[in-house]
Amino acid sequence: MRPTDLSLMAIPGRPALRGELLLTAVSRPDPETDLYRSSLVRLDSGETVPWTHGERDTSPTISPDGRWVAFLRATGTDAPQLHVMPTSGGESRRLTTLPLGAGAPVWAPDSRRIAFTARVPEPGRYGTAVDGGGEVLSPERERPRRITRFDYRLDDEGFTRDRPRRLFVVDIDAVDDSSEPAELTPLTDAATSVKDPGWTPDGTGVVVVAPRDWDARETLHQDLYVIPVAGGEPELLVRCPGGAAHPVVTDDGTVFFYGTEFDGLTPVARNTGLWVTSLDERTSPRRLTDAETVDCDPSVGPPAPRENDVLVAVRHRGAVELRGVPRDADGAVLDTLPLVTGERAAVRSFAVDGDRIAVVQAGPTDTGEVLLVEDGSVRTLTDFSASLREAGIRPVEEVTATAPDGYPVHGWVVVPEGEGPHPVLLVVHGGPFAQYDWGLFDEAQVYASAGYLVVLPNPRGSAGYGESHGRAVVGALGTVDADDVLALLDAALTRPDADADRVGVMGGSYGGFMTGWLAAHHGHRFRAAWSERAVNAWDSFTGSSDIGWYFSGAYVGDDPEEQRKRSPLTYADRITIPFAIAHSEHDWRCPIEQAQRMFVAVKKAGCETEMLLFPGEGHELTRSGRPRHRVQRFDAVLEWWQRHLPVS
Repeated sequence: MRPTDLSLMAIPGRPALRGELLLTAVSRPDPETDLYRSSLVRLDSGETVPWTHGERDTSPTISPDGRWVAFLRATGTDAPQLHVMPTSGGESRRLTTLPLGAGAPVWAPDSRRIAFTARVPEPGRYGTAVDGGGEVLSPERERPRRITRFDYRLDDEGFTRDRPRRLFVVDIDAVDDSSEPAELTPLTDAATSVKDPGWTPDGTGVVVVAPRDWDARETLHQDLYVIPVAGGEPELLVRCPGGAAHPVVTDDGTVFFYGTEFDGLTPVARNTGLWVTSLDERTSPRRLTDAETVDCDPSVGPPAPRENDVLVAVRHRGAVELRGVPRDADGAVLDTLPLVTGERAAVRSFAVDGDRIAVVQAGPTDTGEVLLVEDGSVRTLTDFSASLREAGIRPVEEVTATAPDGYPVHGWVVVPEGEGPHPVLLVVHGGPFAQYDWGLFDEAQVYASAGYLVVLPNPRGSAGYGESHGRAVVGALGTVDADDVLALLDAALTRPDADADRVGVMGGSYGGFMTGWLAAHHGHRFRAAWSERAVNAWDSFTGSSDIGWYFSGAYVGDDPEEQRKRSPLTYADRITIPFAIAHSEHDWRCPIEQAQRMFVAVKKAGCETEMLLFPGEGHELTRSGRPRHRVQRFDAVLEWWQRHLPVS
């Protein structure tokens, strides 16, 4: 895979399944226009048939009666708006004209109303204010913001307290085909942001997730509330033990949701479990899954209740598996949960209709294909990654190792063409509570196709290997995690196709932290380093990052000396290998000052260094940044490694 092959990546979104109708949105980066384009396709008897032809159509969902498809459509630079169209085909009808766009639609049981959330700007902000001449005020001309809380912004979203995410319900029959959609009134106030709406069985209320005590003060705890559709105050459904996501209410009033468990401001490295409570009895929630072995992945989508179990996606040793949790479970451990699909693969999303399950699943040679699970068999319906495979995908092989203290370490190598020996790149993931998985990783493929043997470790601190594995680095960053990374590297270097004398290290976010840490403490192991969007100094990260006000304390502690001890910046004068720093100018997760401070310190120490800054990008550049910037970044990375680890 070459940098320009980015345009060949076709990524399916969450499927919508009802009866014989199966839809998904397929997104593609388009470096030529510098946009992401997506449209809805229908999967019919093994054929992929275009369903819509919009510029960016996403998030399809089919009404319970099977008559309508609701989805989001965005055009040009406009925000996505809610549309609906008949499942029999025809023109779509726009339901919203919200200034900041609408969120994903959720159908009511009556197939007539749709719930969704949307950010609503306070008057005078985000294009809602005009000057005396009728000109819309640009952001830099708005009045100043008064900040009184820690939680006032999010990376890749921007400021949040002056545009809370509020709940809306729209009646599709109330919107005429020929008229502009009427202005909608939100059902929740501007005191807080809500998320993940789910209807009650009788259609009179919507269950949402909101911060503890309706966001009266800074908190990382979230609870479930019921919002009356006819109007009225939110009603607390249940106080959750920590975080909460994706409540789903069954016909008998049982409420399933994802949740983490923690005290105070310590949410990091906690496995997400499946929980249950009751809409009618308002009982305390019960955790159905084991806290140590089962880590549900809320990004895959809501839990899916069936007759006897609930389907959830679980992170497990680099896989994301679809498993069934018995409805009457109580702390069920991973090995007791039946596996539906996802072995040595990564489930990205799924939808259930009766006994049929549509699954988007990625593997080592694809970015995601749609599978249909029915009658005990699994059938692959699509071949979206065919063009990518034709361009060239390098094989992935598992590697295991043992750390100095005897701890087992797991990861992969991506193998370049030829016998070698090849120069080696150790690439560390972010998080740290994340994981490399079995799905195709575009970065590793680009590096391997350029002739590098790529090592991908999941050290202690990663997700998917048990909560104690993830929490092993709390208060100990740069200790056992560094041991694990180097142990897996050593195991990879025993391969005959690996050149142990030509090794580079790179990574982003936490991976950038580890790159700086290894360059300072184990620099003799490497020829050069590439540190990206890194955490380099915990003291300034605490005050400058959108999450720094709690994240630093949760992982490192609040003692300034301990923060200094755990910061790569402290040891910058020890770095002697060529050291590249890449960062985005609008990164609010690891703000640009983290890069600037490291650049100055390394350069002052006399080491060869350079800094690459991407304008207009945030922390997610490598995953969702502008397509042209992603290609330019690939070109810069390969040029750096060709300079310091040349491939013959």
